[in-house]
Amino acid sequence: MKFSIPRASFFEGLQKVQNVASNKGSLMILQNALLHAEEGRLCITTTDLDISERCYVECEIDNPGSTTLPVRRLAGIIRELDEGRILFETDDEDVTVLQGGSSFFKIIGLSTRDFPPVPIAEGKFSYSIDQGVFREMLRKTCYAVSQDETRRVLNGVLMAFKDGKLTMVATDGRRLSLVEQEIEFPAEAEIEMILPVKAVSELMRVLGSEGDLKIYSQKNQAIFEFGDIMISSKLIDGVYPNYRQVIPASSEERVVVGRSALLSALRRVSVVTTDKSNSTKLTFSANQLVINSNTPDVGEGRDTVPIKYAGKEISIVFNPEYLMDPLKNIDDDEVFIELNDGHSPALIKCSVPFIYVLMPLRIN
Repeated sequence: MKFSIPRASFFEGLQKVQNVASNKGSLMILQNALLHAEEGRLCITTTDLDISERCYVECEIDNPGSTTLPVRRLAGIIRELDEGRILFETDDEDVTVLQGGSSFFKIIGLSTRDFPPVPIAEGKFSYSIDQGVFREMLRKTCYAVSQDETRRVLNGVLMAFKDGKLTMVATDGRRLSLVEQEIEFPAEAEIEMILPVKAVSELMRVLGSEGDLKIYSQKNQAIFEFGDIMISSKLIDGVYPNYRQVIPASSEERVVVGRSALLSALRRVSVVTTDKSNSTKLTFSANQLVINSNTPDVGEGRDTVPIKYAGKEISIVFNPEYLMDPLKNIDDDEVFIELNDGHSPALIKCSVPFIYVLMPLRIN
């Protein structure tokens, strides 16, 4: 294999895919990127067996071919080279010579025979959505994913293609985030899949703010294709809990509050909380919200936020981190808090189809 390629575009391609490659201690081949040069493009692929990522970079090819090289070492070399074109040549023993400017490197690779097969973007049905919209949906939900590995179905984000819309849900049993977006797909393409949090993180890292995203569903995996990138991920097996039943059917009281003002006050007051005593009391009264944290051996913090509210006085206790998470990840100037009393779940909503359910803490 022999080709030449601009340093900047080569390095950009390696940066896109190198996060997926396994770290030291795993199979050597999983630390490598598969490089395949053909028809004016270099295809760079990495995998850890659960997630695979592929991107394409234009290059000038003298001899097509393939090899695998340690992706992080390769990226480190390319990063340090001067701008300009890089000459890349691999022999039959998978030994690669790189030349750029005054620099010369020889890298020993591994045979492509040992590189695991990677899925291709195809399936009976595909779903189309804007990249930026999809990334925002992930951002509004992924923080609520459970970290408890004994509840594996909750270790990912549910993607439900039903009733002409995509519904994303994440929950850890103490809070639940849900966001919806209308998209077009045939009724026979209705499906649910649970996307692992590692795939969610990688998609959020590389998705753009605009442009088409195509999603393919294959047996036990999902494939995402956008621009010059393809990401495939195994799905989490199992049936996701009935999330609709934990969303309160109605609420007696509705509060309108400035999102940034509430977030800032919670940040200030939560400074006096600790890991062992991580609770904050919110008292809603006529046009005023009082936020209070009182931690033994630490101290007390209190702040007041103006609100639009004319209902009964309600005091309720939350984990402040759980209350701040949705406020950090929605963009509206105002949010709506719906609640019945100090013992029932509260709802946070905004102008888009978004719902956040938060269970109160019970403090003696």
